[in-house]
Amino acid sequence: MRIVIAEDNALLREGLILLLTSSGHEVVADVATGPEVLPALLAHRPDAAVLDVRLPPTFRDEGLRAALAARAELPELPILVLSQYVEETYAAELLAKGAQGIGYLLKDRIGRVDQFLQALERVAGGGTALDPEVVTQLLTRKSSAEPLQSLTPREREVLELMAQGKANGTIAGELVVTERAVSKHIGSIFAKLGLEPDDGTVHRRVLAVLAYLEGKGAR
Repeated sequence: MRIVIAEDNALLREGLILLLTSSGHEVVADVATGPEVLPALLAHRPDAAVLDVRLPPTFRDEGLRAALAARAELPELPILVLSQYVEETYAAELLAKGAQGIGYLLKDRIGRVDQFLQALERVAGGGTALDPEVVTQLLTRKSSAEPLQSLTPREREVLELMAQGKANGTIAGELVVTERAVSKHIGSIFAKLGLEPDDGTVHRRVLAVLAYLEGKGAR
């Protein structure tokens, strides 16, 4: 996989390069400031981009702005955004432009190498990878809105795991229930949210759930 990295912390940037190259990927460019991101992406047209939310010169939202500009120029470019803290507004703004091929992780997840690489591969494949903390805060902020309020506690747990891109078998294992039970919960969730069941693929389920969350004004 050909990857562009945008990270101002030199130590973390070098660590990411080492991690990705040792895992068989190619880092075609690495930049440290917001203005460098879009030119690098347009020049290399990578298979995926890993971008820090906050970059110089202002350390506010340069990485996010670069991600949005890149998606405008390259609509199918997979982007994995990294953040030191959960920043709901940034996560919601990124998702509002379309959830396909989008990831938002906290930086401390990088230390969990397998999870980080799996998230990157899922995003590169057109899927979605949201940090559990991001999902929880987005859901909590809408907890007073119908029809989300009608979900049972178990259905909310399943919904959060679905939004993280997890398959039925994984969800069943984490909740210690059968896959059949998970399927029934998912059917109930779709019914309560007014979403038509699709062909059953994890990717389409996640997109549908995220579309609902975005449509309810995650901003």
